[in-house]
Order: sequence, then structure tokens, then C-alpha cells
Amino acid sequence: MSELNNQLWASADILRGKMDASEYKNYLLGLIFYKYLSDQELRAVYEEEHGKISEYPSRDEQFTGLLEWYNDDAANIKDIISKKLGYFIEPDYLFYTLRKKAAEYELQISDLQDAFIELGRQGEHFTGLFDDVDLTSTKLGSNAQQRNVTITEVIKALDEIDLFGHDGDVIGDAYEYLIGQFAAGAGKKAGEFYTPQAVSKIISEIVSIGQENTAPFHIYDPAMGSGSLMLNIRRFVKNPMKVHYHGQELNTTTYNLARMNLILHNVEHSQMRLRNGDTLDEDWPTDEPYLFNAVVMNPPYSAVWSADDKFLSDSRFERFGKLAPKSKADFAFLLHGFYHLNEKGTMGIVLPHGVLFRGAAEGTIRKTLLEMGAIDAVIGLPSNIFYGTSIPTVVLILKKNRGNRDVLFIDASKDFEKQKNQNNLRSEDIQKIVDTYKNRGDIPKYAHVADFEEIVSNDYNLNIPRYVDTFEEEEQIDIVALSREMVDLNLQIKQNEADFLSLLDELAVTDETKEIIEATKRIFV
Repeated sequence: MSELNNQLWASADILRGKMDASEYKNYLLGLIFYKYLSDQELRAVYEEEHGKISEYPSRDEQFTGLLEWYNDDAANIKDIISKKLGYFIEPDYLFYTLRKKAAEYELQISDLQDAFIELGRQGEHFTGLFDDVDLTSTKLGSNAQQRNVTITEVIKALDEIDLFGHDGDVIGDAYEYLIGQFAAGAGKKAGEFYTPQAVSKIISEIVSIGQENTAPFHIYDPAMGSGSLMLNIRRFVKNPMKVHYHGQELNTTTYNLARMNLILHNVEHSQMRLRNGDTLDEDWPTDEPYLFNAVVMNPPYSAVWSADDKFLSDSRFERFGKLAPKSKADFAFLLHGFYHLNEKGTMGIVLPHGVLFRGAAEGTIRKTLLEMGAIDAVIGLPSNIFYGTSIPTVVLILKKNRGNRDVLFIDASKDFEKQKNQNNLRSEDIQKIVDTYKNRGDIPKYAHVADFEEIVSNDYNLNIPRYVDTFEEEEQIDIVALSREMVDLNLQIKQNEADFLSLLDELAVTDETKEIIEATKRIFV
């Protein structure tokens, strides 16, 4: 992947400097997505005529074949490809055609704008996808001609990327890589749309345990960001093509990223139910299915929400008697997700450590969850593994009807690889966490299974150091050996002093050095 990643990142150089990462990601990711759809159409047309092969001809040949078929029977090719892909891009709007115009410096901003508009008309799953690609922005250039040049150069650079020239799920992986790189440069806002792959893998593998054969498998992320946390589930279930994705996202830009991401991962429209809305303000989904096999979430930490008294009668929160405080919506997100978990499902949520020990309303909610046996595991992660924040985080695993109330504590905060800008969970670190969760036993200085009585004795405080002692005792000092060593050192010092004084006596003494030598001797006598 490194070669592809370098090509993708180099394409950003044209926009870098004109605007910050939170803005230019919209242009670059949107164009990469459009290029993928266009190139996929060229390949689909070729396969319809020649079948799938191991090595495809150049895009010039693919486009020639498409154009011949289109000129001969446009209605037929549109119908066949639309049924196969869910869309059909007219030849004049294909990325290939736009690139040809760019090579001759004949591309106009309006050409790209028209292409986006036409695609948006082909179904609700494409509607509004490119709203954040503002082709009239002065940041692209102070006038229309300069904006044409900027977009022309970006399209030429992106055309160098062969999206199908690699094995595996390279499209999705490259897309995730780009999101990660933009997040690294976007500062605090990055965490709103990107969860590091290592954390996604931990949560996805754990929530799939015992449900690997479930089909269809319904997964829900109420704060889905780019959708990567949901998509990872495909790695751990035996019927990945039967996964249904349900997600909600408040930020419209991020919501569109998730839609693109799922399409890039070849998720069928019928298996994709995404919504742009406020998860806490209004419950969703309320129609079937509204309970899921897995709930995964990395919500904004300690976000502000209304905490209006009306929510005390909301089915998501009413049984807990208290609401999460206005300044910290962490438990509001948790309870929303837990409500939408089915009786056999598993939930994984990333939150700041404060949820483990803060009191008042949060303490009441935490106590109720523990009395219900809902909290299955507490996994402490290293600090500085998320983009935009260095705080350590915790993964809470929740279940319904567990049959017991013990809690597994894992302190994984010290197992990581330190990199230049942030820490990284290695594959062995991830596997250690998952294996420990599966085995559910005590490991000195790493994991402990606390029964309910132990938790009650700690006043329902789940702070990990109360249960996993990672303190390393200092090596005890042998006083007798140390005393002997000091005696030996004193004897050695005295011998060295005597040798030094002897050397002074052997020196040739003159009137100029006599006073210095006598003064030196007085120091050692």
C-alpha cells in the first residue's frame, strides 16, 4: 500500500497551502470518489462485452469500447450498467473525459459541476454527495480562470492513481488512509470523522464474538463519522456480504464521507441505512429494525447536549432516573446505543476515562448499569492514539442479559509503539487485548475479573488502577553489600590520594611551584 499511499498524498500538494486540511479533504476525497465510480463503469462495460479477466486493457481501449456501444444503443448500455452498478455516467462526464480535457487545458469548472449534478440525479444515495466540493470558492483561485487551472492540475494528478492495480480491498484501504492523513493535519476536528484502524479492529472483533455466523448481521453506529468503525465488522463475520449498515451523523460533511466510504466498499444501497441527524435530540431509528446485533461508537467526548427534562420519559433514558449532565453527554450516547442493542448483541464504545469514576448523575447511571450486569468489560487504551487529542481513552463493552455482574478490566495503556506524532497499537497489542477478552482471566499487571461485590466495595468506581495494579516495585537495596562497597571505595580513594602525594614529592620544585605544591598537599592532609 505504501506506493499507492504516496501517490494519494502527493495529489494533495496542489491544494495544500491554499486552504487547511479540513477544507481540501472535501475536494480531494470527492474527486477520488468520482474517479472510482468512473473507472468502475469503464471496467463494468468491458466485462459485459468480454467477461472478467486478470489483466484489463488501457482505459483508452475501455473508453473506446464504451463509446462504440453507447453510440450504437445508448438506452441499452444505460439500462444494463445502471442495473449492475446502480448508476450510469454519461461518456462526456466520465473522469476519463474530464482528464482528456485537462491535458489540453480545455477543462472548465462548469464541466465538473455538471458531472456532479448529473450523478446526483441518479438516486437518493447520490443526492448531495458533492455539496461540500465548492467549485466557486475563491480559495481555488481569485477568478474563474485560476480556479480552472487549480482543478485541472488536481484532476491530472489524481489520474496517475491506478485504483484497480492492487490486490485486496485497496479502494477502501486507500480511502481510510487518506481520511487518517487529513485527520492528522486537521487538528481537533479530526476525531469527528475518523477512528484509528487499530481501535476499530479491537471493537469490531470483540462485538462479533459468538455472532460470526449471524446472517443477516445488522450493525449500528449512532455517531458514525466516516463509517470505518462499522465497515470493519466484515473482517470478522463469515457472511460479509450480508451485513446491513445503520448509521447516523450530525455533521453533514462527515455524513457524506460515510456515504462515499460505504459505496467505495461496494455496500449495496439496500444494505445501507444512513441518516444525517442529531442522535441525542431525537431517537433514531424507531422503525424496524431498531435493535441490532452490534452497536459500535466513538462519539465526541464530553460533548454538550440539552439534557432537557423531557428526556426523563424517553425510553432510552427513563429507567436510569438521571440524565447525563449538559456539559458531558458521554453517558447519553452510551445509553442511546445500549437501548438499540438486541438481547444477544454486543456493544463497544470509546469514551474518556471520566465515565469510570465521575459522580452525581453519572455515578447513578453507572451504578444502575452495573446492577443490571450491563458492563461486560473495561479496556484502557494508551494515550495519544487518536487524531486531535492526546487523552487516554477507554473502550466499554456492554451486553444485555449476561447472567452475571462481574467486569473484566484490561489495562492496555502501556502496550504501544511510539511514533513521531502519536502512539500506535501494533498487531500484537491488538491481539493481546482480544485474546484476554476471550479468555476472561486474571493476568498480573494487565487484566483482572472483578466480581460484583468487589465493585460494590469500591463504591461502583470503575477506575482501572483500583482493579489492575501496574505498580512496579523498585529493586530492594542490600544495605550490607552497599556498606561494604562504600568501605572499599573509601580505601581506594585514600590509596589514590597517597599515590598522588607521592607524585608531587617527585616533582622538581622551583620557587614558582613550591607554594602551589604545598597548598595542594594541604588539601589532602
